[in-house]
Amino acid sequence: MNWNRNGMTGQVAPILDIRDIRKSFGAYQALKGVSLSVAPGEFLALVGPSGCGKTTLLKHVAGFEEPDSGAIAIDGQDMLGVPAAARPTSMVFQKLALFPHMSVADNIGFPLKLRKVDAGTIAKRVMAMIELMQLKPEYLTRFPRQLSGGEQQRVALARSMISEPKLLLLDEPLSALDVKLKKVLQAELKRLHRSVGVTFVHVTHDLEEAMMLADRICVMRAGEILQVGQPNDIYYRPADAFVAGFIGDTNLLPVEIRSVDAAGAAVAAPGIFGEARISAALMAPGLLAGPAQLMVRPELLAPLESDGRADFELDARVSEIFSKGGTVQYRAQLTDGSPLIFELAGSSTQPAGIGETIRLGFANRDIYLFQGGNAG
Repeated sequence: MNWNRNGMTGQVAPILDIRDIRKSFGAYQALKGVSLSVAPGEFLALVGPSGCGKTTLLKHVAGFEEPDSGAIAIDGQDMLGVPAAARPTSMVFQKLALFPHMSVADNIGFPLKLRKVDAGTIAKRVMAMIELMQLKPEYLTRFPRQLSGGEQQRVALARSMISEPKLLLLDEPLSALDVKLKKVLQAELKRLHRSVGVTFVHVTHDLEEAMMLADRICVMRAGEILQVGQPNDIYYRPADAFVAGFIGDTNLLPVEIRSVDAAGAAVAAPGIFGEARISAALMAPGLLAGPAQLMVRPELLAPLESDGRADFELDARVSEIFSKGGTVQYRAQLTDGSPLIFELAGSSTQPAGIGETIRLGFANRDIYLFQGGNAG
């Protein structure tokens, strides 16, 4: 197969090029024509609900699954029929699969031993990996059971990196760790990616983790890709209401599009904020007159003083308050019964208590408009 080397933007050839991959397990369609390109040195996160196909896609890249149709190229080379061991990839699994009977040194050096690299070279490369992962040299003689969870994670990463893969594939490797340790390892992953320049493709259920680590995020649902973009674009300019609701807490206010033209739309929201004009830059493509949803993220809502003004204003009755330490999340209801979430910086005082009504405002630039329907 001849591969187009023009790359993702016409300037950089992709290191990973996935074309129309389809895969079924019996009657179940796991992947429905997935196409995706990843640039050299990029950190891409695959996210989506359970069963959406993200791990299945990763296994296709690794060579553990073969597609029913479509193709995958790595660095311009067609991978169809190429076994996993012969691909320029390495994979870190959720269950780290360290060999319990082997020392840390032997675990890390195992991929090179399989390739019959001489013992002296293996020892040097193992030491380089120990330094890269910031592990103590004395750990080399220990066994995995003698290490903490975080140390075992670093050993697994060292083993995956020692063969210098072109692609490092990560299948939720941090999901079993406690919150504090996970934060530490997230920072380590970011540092590792920056220092070695290898392309990372990372499957995660942790949306905050994806936002923190990835250069781009790919959102999947039911075997299809809904949107690929930079974290900020995915968060503030999602492709549809599902993506908006999946990537973090959000508010989707019911509104009515009265008219649409090239410049924007006239929108009415009786009982919320009256009528408004919204520019085309703040609208999802292809909107038509009729029911719609206006998205505003919780942290972009702010209490209004008695004489304060905002582009949009609404009244909400607080029903629950959740302290997160540095921030406080308020769950409320609008006068028409619609749910609302707003989030404020932590403070020794609260602008409203449970059962109280508060007036909130938000800016025109902070909204995004979708066609009607639910986000589920």
